[in-house]
Amino acid sequence: MISRLSKASVLTFMLLFSHFAFAMGGRSFDASEYPKIDKVEVYKGERRMDLLTETNDGFEVVKSYSISLGRNPIGHKQQEGDARTPEGLYTLNWKNPNSAYHLSIHISYPNAQDRRQAQERGVSPGGEIFIHGKPNDTRRWAWLISPLFEGNVNDAIHAILAQFDWTQGCIAVLNHEMEEIWELVDVPTPIEIFP
Repeated sequence: MISRLSKASVLTFMLLFSHFAFAMGGRSFDASEYPKIDKVEVYKGERRMDLLTETNDGFEVVKSYSISLGRNPIGHKQQEGDARTPEGLYTLNWKNPNSAYHLSIHISYPNAQDRRQAQERGVSPGGEIFIHGKPNDTRRWAWLISPLFEGNVNDAIHAILAQFDWTQGCIAVLNHEMEEIWELVDVPTPIEIFP
């Protein structure tokens, strides 16, 4: 008979494996099939990011993505190193094709208010906040995964990371999702991040 701990372990493994198998499935993506993206909205509490197009009736969601956030996800980013994801209205203002996290799009944090508030507290507001994929270098996690997984260890690590808040304050998605976002979102584009 399988113990409760054993059942929980098996269920956890099955969940992670099914997410991994889905994440690695073949996809074809054609950005020309989608309308222009006019705004990005992030709902931290729901771990969701929406790409929106403007219509005569307001904004309409074109695509949604599950996201991972900073390791300390509750509240607005206050200072460098707090592992929080900022909240408020910013701009996606440049793309980095040579990111250490597959691809990345920069978020214009800190804005003038963020800098002023940090200065009042005598701290650095931090910066370098991006929407990005999973890390290119996964060696620090490989020791944990490689005994359990015979396939591509990087792929397994990416699928597992998708289940947790693990960034330093950035917004992370799976690599194939980042490729879609990269193709769909031009810069500059406004991004609003909600609690």
